Amino acid sequence: MDRSRNVSAFVGASIVLALPAAITVWRTEQVVLHAAVNRWHAPWSDALFSVATHLADGLVPAAVAVILLFVGTWRTFFMLGLSTGLSAIVVQVLKRQVFADHDRPVMFAHDMPLLHLVDGVTMNHHFSFPSGHATCAFAMCLAFAVMESGPRRAPLWAAGAAMLAFSRVYLSQHFTEDVLAGAAVGVATGVLVWAVLYRSAWARAPWLDRRPWPTGRTR
Repeated sequence: MDRSRNVSAFVGASIVLALPAAITVWRTEQVVLHAAVNRWHAPWSDALFSVATHLADGLVPAAVAVILLFVGTWRTFFMLGLSTGLSAIVVQVLKRQVFADHDRPVMFAHDMPLLHLVDGVTMNHHFSFPSGHATCAFAMCLAFAVMESGPRRAPLWAAGAAMLAFSRVYLSQHFTEDVLAGAAVGVATGVLVWAVLYRSAWARAPWLDRRPWPTGRTR
């Protein structure tokens, strides 16, 4: 099963969710837009996003990949591991070599005197574009959508990825365009890995459907 419908549902939902933000970014100066988004905050959302954002840390997909070595197959392990690993490399090259002069929102605090910062969150100052957390969120959630038996829950995975990406804007760790670019990198990398593992000659490699630690069952 190549899971094409899963991928299409995830990518389609991601585009629907990203399009309004992309149009707003195109029409609004980044500091003005960030200040407008930052005006919406509450104690419950401070607590939610300060915790939820860590789900898109690199350690989370790494831990899940290790679990897949015991409960998944080599194909699912590589789907998650390569999607998140390769996208992380791409985004770090972009951050540090191509867009190294892009600073984070807190560096523009003098233009946003009412900027709300969440207590306890360590603020980053540089290497803003693109967002590594947004990249990880979309690469990881796309991999999870591919592992589903059908496309029904793929839009929910896309919505979860969007929520994790938005947490970076909410916490003033990134501008909106940073997370949009990160999402694009994550989705593009994930689709590429899926195409190799599920649509190319590798799709017919039987060893990829074996469990790393066999239990007599395959998925």
